Formats: sequence, structure tokens, C-alpha cells
Amino acid sequence: MLTPTPLSPAQCHFFHEQGYLIVPDVFDPADLEPVRQELHREIAKKAAALHADGQLQNLHEELGFDQRLTALHLDSKENGDAIIRHLEGLRGGGFHAPEMFDVIAHPKLVAKVSSLLATEEVVASSVYRIRPKLPNSGRGVVPWHQDSGYFSEHCDTQLIITCWVPLVDATVENGCMQILPKVHGGKVVKHYTGGNAGFLVIKDEDLPDDPRKAITAACPRGGVVFMTNRTPHCSTPNTSDHIRWSIDLRYQSAETPSNVGLEPAAHDAEGRAEPRFYEKVAVACYPPEADFLVSSKLHPELVTTYAEYARRRELYDRTKSDFSAYKRWRESAEAAGARTGH
Repeated sequence: MLTPTPLSPAQCHFFHEQGYLIVPDVFDPADLEPVRQELHREIAKKAAALHADGQLQNLHEELGFDQRLTALHLDSKENGDAIIRHLEGLRGGGFHAPEMFDVIAHPKLVAKVSSLLATEEVVASSVYRIRPKLPNSGRGVVPWHQDSGYFSEHCDTQLIITCWVPLVDATVENGCMQILPKVHGGKVVKHYTGGNAGFLVIKDEDLPDDPRKAITAACPRGGVVFMTNRTPHCSTPNTSDHIRWSIDLRYQSAETPSNVGLEPAAHDAEGRAEPRFYEKVAVACYPPEADFLVSSKLHPELVTTYAEYARRRELYDRTKSDFSAYKRWRESAEAAGARTGH
């Protein structure tokens, strides 16, 4: 196997100066085909379950990956949203098949991330999101925000890299991102709740620059858009006739606060995590999700396997279901409330 190619010094300089970098050929399109096919199978599985329950009539089995979910959603918004929630898994697991892990841990992607972090000691987060942006649907339109708006405030000065990976060509027509360059060196601005689909949003008057200066982040399948956690960006409407599928992944240096190796050591008789776990885990930048080591030259034996990744992710998802303890964590660990309005 060929050694994965790192980014060039010029590319790294551009990223750190501009706050983003678009690399059109991180993957071969064939590298992403397994996760595309597995997502399509997962849609079919959930649709079949809804059909068996009598909630869905037409399975639209003749349609492909970039159209089937749209047809299901048009037939029934409730069924379509149920399938999207099943894939996103904001609570209770979601899609975390081996094919998804293979993208997160792919040597081609990790080599590029290592270049930007200037280290081979790389931690990944299971906070990834799968984003099927349906045509002419407001759900997939994401308002202006910085990813740090979602993180704990003590990580504001840390570098956490978002890798936005389109599973189809991302174009202006199907709703690619807009990015404000060269403003990522400032503070994390105030974010407001109540945005579309529950997203945080930066008001226009709080944006660190004129949104007319935004660049259009068109990116082909196989490419990746890299951004810092303080880079303002938004996602535009899909006016095409197909779904704009994408996933976003996050990485950081092993020196940045994380919860690698930390998990609830005990549960009470009702399955609730011990309270001190929430005090300890607050050190992470986004504590509700499990962090895991994805690359290490110093300790290659500790690099996470798929089995360990799945176990950790499911454990954290079960812990999040303890809403009283989760609320305690939110109150004590997420300082974002100081910069979030309503």
C-alpha cells in the first residue's frame, strides 16, 4: 500500500491563513462507495420496518442513493424525517457501520489532517453528522455559525478541524457551503438558539465580516473541505433534483482536551452513569460524544479499532440517555451558555 500523501506546505499555509482549504482529490470516488451503499441499505431497512408497521406504502425500491429518500419524504414527511433521524442518530446510536468508521480512519484523510495539525497524534470524534440535504427542503439549510459555538468555551483557542466530505458532487445548485475566509483568528461570537432545525445561528450584525465576502465551497465527490472550528460558514438551499449527501468529521491533536480513555466506570441499579463521570468528562471540547485515538506514532498499539470505536460510541449514547446527569453536565461543563442567546 502506498504511503498516503500529506498536504503540501503551501496548502497548510493557505489553511492557516484563510481558515479553510478545499482539496478536490483526497479520496478516489470508489473509496466512498462502501459508505454510500451502506447508507442506501440502511434507508431500505428503515423503510421496510415502517412498511411492516403499516406506516409506509410505497418503498420506492427502484430509486437510487441520491433520490430514494426524497421520494419517501414527499410521500410522508413524518416517515422521511423518521429515516433521517435514524441515520443522524443525535440520540441513541445512529449510523455507525464499519463503512463509516473506514472513512473516519481512512489513511488518506488522516494524513491530510495530520499535516494541518502538525502532529501524528490525532484524535477523532464520534460527533460526526450525516447530512442528507433534500431538494427544496428547509431542513438541510444551515445558518451562519462557527463550530466552536457548539463546543465548551475552554477549547475556543484550540484547533479542531472539521472535514466536510461530500458523498455526491457539491455544487451551487445542490446547496454547497458558503465560508467567510480570514476571520477565524478572532473570538467565537455570540450564537443564538432557535435557528432552523435547532441549529445555532449567528445574527447578521454579529458576523465578523460582510457575508458578501463569502466564498462558495463547491467540492467534487472525493474531495474534502477542511475548516477550523472558528471559521464562520453556512449551508445554502438545494435547488437541484437530487439529494446532496455529505458527512462532517472532526479531528484534533491529542494534546487538545478530549475524553480519550475515559468512560463511566459504574452505573447504578437503574443504569445511570456515576455523577463523577460527568465532572471528569467535562474536560473534553464536546463531552457528550466519545473521542478516540485515530493516529499515533508514539503509541500505535492504542489506535482505536472499529470494535472499540463502536463499543465506546454506544456506551456514550447510553450514558446520554441519563438525562438528569446529562443536564448536570450541560450546566457545569458547557460554558457556551455565556455566549448563547435565544
